[in-house]
Amino acid sequence: MDSALTTVGLPVALAVVMFGLGLSLTTADFSRIAREPRAVAVALATQLVLLPLVCFGLVVALGLSPVLAVGMMLLAASPGGTTANLFSHLFRGDVALNITLTAVNSVLAVITLPLVVNFALDHFGPTGEGAVGLEFGKVAQVFAVVLVPVALGMLVRRRSAAVADRADRPVRIFSAVVLVAVIAGTILAERENVGTYLADVGLVVVLFCACSLAAGYAVPRLARVGRRQAIASAFEVGVHNSTLAITVAVSVLGSEALAVPAAVYGIAMFPLAAAAGYLITRTDATRNAVTNP
Repeated sequence: MDSALTTVGLPVALAVVMFGLGLSLTTADFSRIAREPRAVAVALATQLVLLPLVCFGLVVALGLSPVLAVGMMLLAASPGGTTANLFSHLFRGDVALNITLTAVNSVLAVITLPLVVNFALDHFGPTGEGAVGLEFGKVAQVFAVVLVPVALGMLVRRRSAAVADRADRPVRIFSAVVLVAVIAGTILAERENVGTYLADVGLVVVLFCACSLAAGYAVPRLARVGRRQAIASAFEVGVHNSTLAITVAVSVLGSEALAVPAAVYGIAMFPLAAAAGYLITRTDATRNAVTNP
């Protein structure tokens, strides 16, 4: 990608996306953890512990190259995206829980994302990239593009909810445009290798997305979490913040190749998430029809 886009454009665009997330948050979204501890704890454990393990197993089993393996682990460590809220709303999940999980995950990602990525860089061998977890300056970059804009957005909402509400729609539209742009830019930058990358990473991306959505719903249900909360968890766990993963890959680690899995995921997750929501609602409808003929 062009250096100006890499060093300035992507971080600024992601900052606007995270600012938009902050516009929808209040301190009550964090206090909800105390009111719904089981649902929050199970979803977070699935996202932060189970998903990296699943992703690691998939990339090892399918023999991905080191650079794509690290890119997949970066994706697995990324928090849920704001699009999860939309899917949760469409399929009658607990959107308030989605907002809480997104908020908490975005905070925790400043710690967990460098840890997971640095482990992947060490395990899979040389990829030509530096470690994100051991250098303070790179951790500070992740902090700056994740937490600072969220905090500013929350401050705007606290000062004037009306201003936050008016800004919400244009920021959401901008966020969608940014996602399309960064995916297109990543694929364009790697256009000479894109066919090979898609062949190498397409299957693992689809499997990882399907596993994420399935685990996000099944694990909470096994833990006796309510159905609406499990639906929220499914989309929070299954719909990752591809923009963040791409920005860290390109702007922090300096590699378009590392961003390819996140770019492919950004395309694949929408139809897969929609299909998962349809299956969940149809399964529940069938079960209700059998139970209450």
